[in-house]
Amino acid sequence: MQLIFLSGGSGKRLWPLSNNARSKQFLPLLETEDGKMESMVQRVVRQSKEAQLDAQITFATNAAQRDSIINQLGTEVDIVAEPERRDTFPAIALAASYLHFVKKCDDCETVVVMPSDPYTELGYFETIKKMAREVEKNTADLVLMGITPTYPSEKYGYIVPKPANSDVRPVARFTEKPTVALAQELLKEGALWNGGVFAFKVGYIMNIVRQYIQASSFEETYSRYSDFPKISFDYEVAEKANSVAVVPYCGKWKDLGTWNTLTEELGRHAIGNVLMGDANENTHVINEMDVPVFCNGLKDVVVAASPDGILVCAKEKSETIKKYVDNLSLRPMYEERRWGTYKVLSDIEYQPTERALTKTITLKAGKNISYQLHHHRDEVWTVVDGKGVFVLDGEQRQIQRGDVCVIRKEHLHAIKAETELTFIEVQLGNPLIEEDIERFDYKW
Repeated sequence: MQLIFLSGGSGKRLWPLSNNARSKQFLPLLETEDGKMESMVQRVVRQSKEAQLDAQITFATNAAQRDSIINQLGTEVDIVAEPERRDTFPAIALAASYLHFVKKCDDCETVVVMPSDPYTELGYFETIKKMAREVEKNTADLVLMGITPTYPSEKYGYIVPKPANSDVRPVARFTEKPTVALAQELLKEGALWNGGVFAFKVGYIMNIVRQYIQASSFEETYSRYSDFPKISFDYEVAEKANSVAVVPYCGKWKDLGTWNTLTEELGRHAIGNVLMGDANENTHVINEMDVPVFCNGLKDVVVAASPDGILVCAKEKSETIKKYVDNLSLRPMYEERRWGTYKVLSDIEYQPTERALTKTITLKAGKNISYQLHHHRDEVWTVVDGKGVFVLDGEQRQIQRGDVCVIRKEHLHAIKAETELTFIEVQLGNPLIEEDIERFDYKW
């Protein structure tokens, strides 16, 4: 069985911890049984293995999230990054093409597509196993998971099944995000929330892919990605399917998409450099900065601090954050990369034509930054911890704590960590943008 995790999102609803480069599923805020912290992505992958799903995992994502996935999951999963954001149908179509052309999956092999961020339990994955079995038995071309509703929500789409004597029911129709009044009527009909989990065979989805792109390779499909319509999988496939069934799931399931819902599942009221007074009630504080945060006398409040900003918000108002954050145009101040992480410490304009951007960068042991040059900036690197190898115009030298590396514009340079390596980078010039980079091959 092949398991495709969908990983997308703009990272606005959990600002300031999430941003355009760091969506909610990568925030390490969930506590494991042994007291360690993990992200939603790490949790759902761990659960799929604990449930013995026996599936090969592929992430369908965008280029901005590729490094975060590698940083958190290593090389144990395959990644298909879309060249541009075009909704869930194109993303799934591209991932299916990868399975067909690159992984050489047989047309009869079962594929399950699911979100990368549900907060759920192991029974969820038992339902996925059941969905896969129904596909293998040819019960339907497309099998969906239906979440048993706990209230008449207007936030979710609904699947209305036909009457049946089995848990596996043919689908009568779909209703997308109804009013509360209509949702109440749907619940009386036995409607289920659409959990965004789909099971089908490789050949089934490839027949749909060929309606838009007739290709002989994954590379050709990738190059013609814009030929796919910008539409959701639900609208393009599920609601048009002639043979579709639903399997109910009635266990724990939650979308941790707002601070209000997320804090309900946090094992700690304070995470990071936080000092809590003795008069707080139902208040959660998350601090990713080095400076301390002190809270006292707060009730039903969430406080979140990161290099991107500081949030102080009543929990009941947390769903409105996105419309305000959309007006902020600041660059992400913290990012995960395949080689480690970086955090922006300051970004200052000294003259109309001169800027200084300061970062702290941490490389994992054995990882390296690519051999590169910049056209608009000089850089000064000061090593503050660890050991590694620095390359400047092809010449290597060992570096360690206290060493300084000066890199002028138009000069090739790279760095590799022998142990975990942290250095302070000061960029001098204008413009100071991520796009000012030209990469070259280098053999270490």
